[in-house]
Amino acid sequence: MRDDRFCNSNCLFTRAIGTIGNKWKPIIINVIANRTMRFGQLDAIVPHISRKVLTEQLKELEQDGLLERLAYKELPPRVEYKLSEKGLAFLPILEHIKEWNIKYEVATISKESDYKYAG
Repeated sequence: MRDDRFCNSNCLFTRAIGTIGNKWKPIIINVIANRTMRFGQLDAIVPHISRKVLTEQLKELEQDGLLERLAYKELPPRVEYKLSEKGLAFLPILEHIKEWNIKYEVATISKESDYKYAG
């Protein structure tokens, strides 16, 4: 899903957008925030994402240094995800985006939304 043309651009903003990626990465970063989460928890909370796409996005976030994958040598195997320093530094940017949306949002959302996570 990664577009290397964005990630390798001469433009700083274009490279940043290449790292942030599509709609899923900011949502995943926002959901994890300051906690450690397992794959099943993320799958239950992130709205409308397939397990395949979630797996791909988690791998890319790890490759981009935004996420840390913690694998425990246990039976059954356990894997947890948490934001890296770089990922945590992105949280205030997400807060600004949310504030911007609150200020300028035109459409209203019904109280009985089909989203699992209201963020």
